[in-house]
Amino acid sequence: QVQLVESGGGLVQAGGSLRLSCAASGTIFSIYTMNWYRQAPGKQRELVAAITNGDFTNYADSVKGRFTISRDNAKKTMYLQMNSLKPEDTAVYYCNVHLKETRLTPMRAYWGQGTQATVSS
Repeated sequence: QVQLVESGGGLVQAGGSLRLSCAASGTIFSIYTMNWYRQAPGKQRELVAAITNGDFTNYADSVKGRFTISRDNAKKTMYLQMNSLKPEDTAVYYCNVHLKETRLTPMRAYWGQGTQATVSS
């Protein structure tokens, strides 16, 4: 059974920083693309940042230059460093990981439980 555990959310003032983590555990053969999504109240879930197993990264236009996604493959952990936070960054942040549990099983996408990040003005 694969588990994704997020941490690092909280309350911060505008202009501040937060660092989110997403740790994967369980039966894992290989991890591929890792993503951060967010969902604000009344809005659809949106992709914030993505990182491939070759460390290629991609960002939503709204966070470019402010957020940095990274991963530590040995720890099976992904990070999202969020700087210069704005009130509009307030949302529940979810990690999404594409992985194979064994060499023979197909690749599947797993979701974390979400962590709340609140930015006050």
